[in-house]
Amino acid sequence: MAIATINPATGETLKTFEPFGEHEVEERLVLAAAEFGTYRGTDLKQRAAWMRSTADLLEGEREEVARLVTTEMGKTLAAARAETAKCVLGMRHYADHAEELLADEVADAMVVGARRAYARYQPLGPVLAVMPWNFPLWQVVRFAAPALMAGNVGLLKHASNVPQTALYLGELFTRGGFPPGCFQTLLIGSARVEPVLRDSRVVAVTLTGSEAAGRAVASIAGGEIKKTVLELGGSDPYIVMPSADLDAAVSTAVTARVQNNGQSCIAAKRFIVHADVYDDFAERFVARMEELRVGDPMDESTDVGPLATEQGLDDVERLVADAAGRGARVLCGGVSPDRPGWFYEPTVLTDITPEMRVFDEEVFGPVASLYRVGDIDEALALANITPFGLGSNVWTADEVERERLITDLAAGMVFVNGMVVSYPQLPFGGVKNSGYGRELAAHGIREFCNVKTVWVG
Repeated sequence: MAIATINPATGETLKTFEPFGEHEVEERLVLAAAEFGTYRGTDLKQRAAWMRSTADLLEGEREEVARLVTTEMGKTLAAARAETAKCVLGMRHYADHAEELLADEVADAMVVGARRAYARYQPLGPVLAVMPWNFPLWQVVRFAAPALMAGNVGLLKHASNVPQTALYLGELFTRGGFPPGCFQTLLIGSARVEPVLRDSRVVAVTLTGSEAAGRAVASIAGGEIKKTVLELGGSDPYIVMPSADLDAAVSTAVTARVQNNGQSCIAAKRFIVHADVYDDFAERFVARMEELRVGDPMDESTDVGPLATEQGLDDVERLVADAAGRGARVLCGGVSPDRPGWFYEPTVLTDITPEMRVFDEEVFGPVASLYRVGDIDEALALANITPFGLGSNVWTADEVERERLITDLAAGMVFVNGMVVSYPQLPFGGVKNSGYGRELAAHGIREFCNVKTVWVG
């Protein structure tokens, strides 16, 4: 993929960029390694001051940045504003709490025969962040804020269709006061990730992206014995039991499926509804999906904008066509509107069988799969059957059902009577083919730390 800004609402190429040459990449690697040597010793209060200043900058530039994000990847302007605001909150969270999250963990010294014993969290070094286009600000900040507060430095390889956002982020932290070299963008294509990752100055990597990309990066990192955190795809179940508040479940289901134009790893994708409430839920859900306004993402009245790439649109069209061709019923949508850009109508499919690709593949667009189940055992079996295990949604007022679902869902996250959302205060990540490691909360800031045992006799 060329490094370019292509407006997904029109298909028009607005700006192209030459990838960094070998010399430019080398300069940034040298700077990152040199900066880490001094930055790792900076005071946490000083890092917090820089982080707050960076957050203030981003907050002040919120409208400009939101418009840039919408132009590059097509999310609605309202969603882009919200993403920008979330980044500000995330930065401030780690500025406020890093000191306590990284405090020494004291052990019982008498038990281990010492005068003092504790674990200390220390930074690892330059970390490569391979990031996707769907949340081009938040995906980066939720790595960068904790990593920088822990004393690491970052190198960003962003998706090739959001180059202006990548360059903005590459300058933002320096403008906020962080020393040059603490966070830099590498404007390179995916084919050049391997030599950067193999470079001895890069000590770890975090990737948010596809399963294929995760496998490739993990394989390289494994060969080099370098720490990895992977946040990959998801096919999140949305289980609705008879005791659920159906009004809330339907309303939230629509938002959970079409957030970010349906292009979110934690979007609810498989709606698993108990037979007792299936017909009612389906009727209301389809009606609400049909009411959504598809259009220009810069228009404040738009609910669903375009998919970010032409390939993404083609992938969604093929998955829906495969399902329909094998007997699935299309309850609404199922077509691309006749207009420029990479738009797809909000779609609901039912009568899905294991022979269809949508049964176990992630659909990265505004397409919902609707299933009818007879009991909680059938709901759990269907929810857990996919190779993914990122988030999950559960709707029930029954405490016994709730505990069973929380315990038995094979997922990194379970949200009860609500939609899966990432919060700085809670760990974020999955199991199975959805990846490993955790972002956010205390777990996220400690992922790229050496947990050093200290014993003092």
